Amino acid sequence: MNNFQEKVNFIFSIADALRGPYKPNQYGKVILPLTVLRRLDCVLEKSKEKVLSEYTKHKDRPPEVLEKLLNRAAGHQFHNISKLDFQRLKSDPNHIAKNLAHYLKSFSIRARGILDHFGFSEHIEKLEKANRLYLVVSKFAEIDLHPDKVSNQEMGYIFEELVRKYNEDANETAGDHFTPREVIRLMVNLLFAPDDDILTQKSIVKTIYDPTCGTGGMISTAEEHLKKLNPDAKPEIFGQDYNDESYAVCGSDMLIKGHSIENIVFGDVLGDGQSTDGFPSEKFDYMLANPPFGVKWEAEQDFVTKEHESQGFSGRFGAGLPRINDGSFLFLQHMISKMKPVDQGGTRLGIVFNGSPLFTGDAGSGESEIRRWIIENDWLEAIVGLPDQLFYNTGIFTYIWIVTNRKAPERKGKVQLINAVSFFEKMRKSLGNKRNYITEKQIENITRLYGEFKDGEFSKIFDNTHFGFRKITVERPLKLKFQISQDALSLLQEASAFVNLAVSKKKKGSKAHDEEVEQGKAQQRAFLDILKSLDGQKIWTDRESFINEIHEQARSRGIKLGAPILKAIVGVFGTHDDGATVCCDKNENPEPDTSLRDTESVPLSESIEDYFQREVKPYVPDAWINDSIKDEKDEQIGIVGYEVPFNRHFYKYVPPRPLQEIEADLKGITDSILKMIGGLTQ
Repeated sequence: MNNFQEKVNFIFSIADALRGPYKPNQYGKVILPLTVLRRLDCVLEKSKEKVLSEYTKHKDRPPEVLEKLLNRAAGHQFHNISKLDFQRLKSDPNHIAKNLAHYLKSFSIRARGILDHFGFSEHIEKLEKANRLYLVVSKFAEIDLHPDKVSNQEMGYIFEELVRKYNEDANETAGDHFTPREVIRLMVNLLFAPDDDILTQKSIVKTIYDPTCGTGGMISTAEEHLKKLNPDAKPEIFGQDYNDESYAVCGSDMLIKGHSIENIVFGDVLGDGQSTDGFPSEKFDYMLANPPFGVKWEAEQDFVTKEHESQGFSGRFGAGLPRINDGSFLFLQHMISKMKPVDQGGTRLGIVFNGSPLFTGDAGSGESEIRRWIIENDWLEAIVGLPDQLFYNTGIFTYIWIVTNRKAPERKGKVQLINAVSFFEKMRKSLGNKRNYITEKQIENITRLYGEFKDGEFSKIFDNTHFGFRKITVERPLKLKFQISQDALSLLQEASAFVNLAVSKKKKGSKAHDEEVEQGKAQQRAFLDILKSLDGQKIWTDRESFINEIHEQARSRGIKLGAPILKAIVGVFGTHDDGATVCCDKNENPEPDTSLRDTESVPLSESIEDYFQREVKPYVPDAWINDSIKDEKDEQIGIVGYEVPFNRHFYKYVPPRPLQEIEADLKGITDSILKMIGGLTQ
């Protein structure tokens, strides 16, 4: 690790040469691609002459054939046919720009396709004009990044530290590009823990996929872990990302490690009309992801919505769509669509979320329906609550969800919650928002809690149905009293039904228009006269009696009351009163009072009627359940919802301090203040 930090410090020192032509928040545009180029240069160093010899012999052969021959000569999935390297570039300062551009173009087709995402070519001319290009390149020539000196793991740390630093300087979100390594190691432990017997088989081949791979930290750590378990294992790595620099770093790293570069795809995995799922027909053994927290998916909305509506469960987003301001569940649905069928070995996946996916969304909402789909299919295996201030770009609490379609027999129908929020140590120096880290021992302890699968202080086991509920609508009868008051008369004159009486649809300015308006105004005056003629002190506690009296007054004046104005009168003059007569419809059924309408969440494990009789009836005896509101899927009363109230299950009541202690503290503070004030006045 010391070697890693020395290299990082040296690279940071090179950036000082950019001061002037570049602002600090732009240094990464130069330093990142040059770090990758220097790493590739060191990797190809020993095979340079062999590649040049093979190129001379076979340069007239078809490009696809030549590519394979030269890759074989290089011993890697890439090569460079230029005679130049960083040492030769350094030896010719007068032609540094021309030579560096040529050196870049001499990489193999696939490597060049990755490097182009850095957009570094446009910086060569700028650096040359500022007289900085030779200085920077010669400095990079001094650092040895050969795999014999810097392991792939250390190189990954170097890339991540550079990304973190320069994105922080640019006020961007480093956490969008990579995840703290200890979080990844924990996720990998949880994913692989049940499979030790499988993964230690000779020459085992397993696929590992990250749809938001960033710089490749998750898939690299998963690969390293699998290799430690079984040196004969042959993991196949797959990833996708839509950030140019992250994709270029990840792609370069995978090239060096010998992975197929076709397995690292550039583009928006959700789909934005230009790019989409890079592996539409692939299924994977293991998947990991840390999608951006609480990020809007407006750019992908049209594409995602179209797939949801046209393909349903045949596509990726059949379970539902979350709110537009948080696309986290879209990534999880995408990953679930890539699970292997159980008869082909099934899949285990881990994904990092903030707290929102646990409970956001009411019953029937997109989020609730997605949770319902996952839990009712018995895919949710465990959720691990992590400490706060663990990530570089946010201080919030986060959660690892473990989802699988091949649960162990004892876990079927169950979900394990692990509270690991206290499993951390403080960092000596903060990195952005990251002030805490999880030690190796703590990772082992969390993994052990998961493996033991027992109820305890930090682990709780629940049936799937524990997280489900049925949201029922509780109605109470409409009971209205009526009294004629001046305030209510004023409100009636503002009601649309009353105002519309004096509105004409005929051509404005015409005689017919004016006549219709005058007729309407006459009606308005007549209705007001009727209401004013009623006893202002009288209170009607029966709606039917009140309406009958108004009708009687209208008939005596030869006036016909229309339904809209009558409804407006009842709405304005009627107020709730528990002592009033229940308002009934034409079938003599009680009408509900919408202002008193309420909902109750009944656990799926409990009878609705039993719950209603125990929790509602004793407090509102006249209430009833609205049985017309039913769940679309099972046609039962109420809407089914799912949520995971994680913190509630680990809440510990802490009694307040004794009043005497609080008073003593306050007195001590007061005395101290008075003493200081006294010192000022002396």
